[in-house]
Amino acid sequence: MRHTEAATHGRRAVIDLRERILSGELQGGTRLFEVPLAELLDISRTPVREALSRLAEEGLLDRLPSGGFMVRRFGFSDVVDSIEVRGVMEGMAARVAAERGAAPHRLKEIKETVARLDASFGERPEDVDFDAYADLNEIFHRQMAGLTESDVIRREVERASALPFASPSAFLPDRSDIATFRRSLRTAQEQHRGIVRAIEMREGSRAEALAREHARTARNNLEYILNEDPSLLEKVKALALIQG
Repeated sequence: MRHTEAATHGRRAVIDLRERILSGELQGGTRLFEVPLAELLDISRTPVREALSRLAEEGLLDRLPSGGFMVRRFGFSDVVDSIEVRGVMEGMAARVAAERGAAPHRLKEIKETVARLDASFGERPEDVDFDAYADLNEIFHRQMAGLTESDVIRREVERASALPFASPSAFLPDRSDIATFRRSLRTAQEQHRGIVRAIEMREGSRAEALAREHARTARNNLEYILNEDPSLLEKVKALALIQG
């Protein structure tokens, strides 16, 4: 029982700290130590220690020679590479699902998610529920990997998506008044439909190409923020971790 409780605390600490880092709450260059974090999370030092080691393995933290950890800062190329890796893995997943043939009940589920994503868009072009879209987008990508019926591929897609800033909803702002992002979401939704259609029609090459192009949405949003409208940096806090 005690071992199970410690494992639960460890998982919770990893999730909590990862979210604090990727949300920008713990900014690049911040030093992290076991005791203050244990007090912050209201758990013992052991699961905190394990969580910090896990996040260092994920590449979100650097170990300090003097002890403790520091939240990493990332270069633009690091982020682009993470997005590209996810695109490659999701492209392979889409191709495999198409070539092997997806189970009807899984196709039904992902089509229902696409329909719910459609509902996050209003009648007017400027109406988008960002929060609903982000949540459903994560579900869509999990379901797409699940279409392969391969635990190996699903795990590797999850691993790639856990890379810093490689999440399918990376760089989505928490405001709904940004026209450029609304346009990118509508394009991404068209890609969702195209991917599912290609998988259903067992068009492997097309499914792979669409999935890889779809992953570039995050990169396009990042490039727009950094190159065209730096004022959006304040609306996407995680960008505080990225160096030019």
